[in-house]
Amino acid sequence: MSEKYITRTLETVIRKAVKEFPAVVLTGPRQSGKTTLLQRLFAEKYRYVSLEPPDVRAAAFSDPRGFLQMYRPPVIFDEVQYAPDLFPYIKEAVDAARDKPGQYLLTGSQNLLLMERVTESLAGRAAMLKLLPLARREEEGRPQAALPWEVKGRGVAPSSVTHQELWKRFLRGNYPELVAHPKRDLVLWHSSYVQTYLERDVRTLRNVGDLTQFQSFLRALAARSAQLLNLSELARDLGVAVNTAKTWLSVLEATYQVIVLRPYFANISKRLVKTPKVYFTDVGTLCYLVGLRDPEHAASGPMGGAIMETAVLSEVFATLTHKGLEPQVYFWRTSAGAEVDFIVDSERKLIPIEVKLSATVRQDMASGIKEFQRDLGDRAAPGYVVHPGNVRLPLGPNVTALPITEL
Repeated sequence: MSEKYITRTLETVIRKAVKEFPAVVLTGPRQSGKTTLLQRLFAEKYRYVSLEPPDVRAAAFSDPRGFLQMYRPPVIFDEVQYAPDLFPYIKEAVDAARDKPGQYLLTGSQNLLLMERVTESLAGRAAMLKLLPLARREEEGRPQAALPWEVKGRGVAPSSVTHQELWKRFLRGNYPELVAHPKRDLVLWHSSYVQTYLERDVRTLRNVGDLTQFQSFLRALAARSAQLLNLSELARDLGVAVNTAKTWLSVLEATYQVIVLRPYFANISKRLVKTPKVYFTDVGTLCYLVGLRDPEHAASGPMGGAIMETAVLSEVFATLTHKGLEPQVYFWRTSAGAEVDFIVDSERKLIPIEVKLSATVRQDMASGIKEFQRDLGDRAAPGYVVHPGNVRLPLGPNVTALPITEL
């Protein structure tokens, strides 16, 4: 019996891109569904070639022109980071038929290498799109559902998800394979995922060095999720140089495992130098790396707040990314100690979002948002206090308490 396919928000965007660009590059973490998406949309017209097998890779490397002659467009080249030398020849082929859209569909799980090659060879010729793990709205069969601030009035219908079920979902995460197979052993899957990621993606990137130490860094970073990240302290704890820790963090960001969040300042240059926070792209990966296996323990333990924040950020990030947008998300923090977890820069308005672990909504939960709105004036939009309960209610004229299931 064929597996049920989960419709992705990005489908609309990618169909449009294929009609407008000679090449489309689809990146994202391993197992986010890139191959499945392309094969489902384009299998009838496009030949599919994976560049991961060593013999195929060797053929592309030894005779790139001959390889492209053998696999003429329209063609899907999967995991194209394994054959980066193909890019200049793809450029040559594209330029020979510049007015013909949708010739090459390319996928890869390493943003760093792909972006370098695309910039060098396919600038202006390729649409760059990203596919992250599932947004909850995709999982629930409403892939085009708007975010709360994108619609007037009530957006998503209330959900009857129980507290236990919500935290089970957090432990599971949002990779399509786990969502499609709810009985899959989560620990075994995430363990295999991390190991595959280390051996296939990380090993091929430069300046990584000792994989065992890198894995220790990965777990130490997970334990510091949602906190201000002191890389010097983290490097000292692990016994590595600060520059090594910086390189490793950039590797995790380039392979879509983490999101680096910077503080919001009106002065853009200030955002780049101030201390960031780091979140994992998938909440299930975070739970696995910090050793959480039980929903109640996850909800009541010291990582509970970080897990909730990660779930909210991943939903916002995936929803915006799958619309073909580049999410502009920050956090806000004053020297006096006032803070807001997330600031979403959307159409010149700044949407403040505060995440709370308690399902019991109180007025004081909105204090950070209200201070942000006072400080930013007209630039600040109405804000949201997102919580794990089922109650939606106003916490003032411009703040709404919102269940996470309605985000």
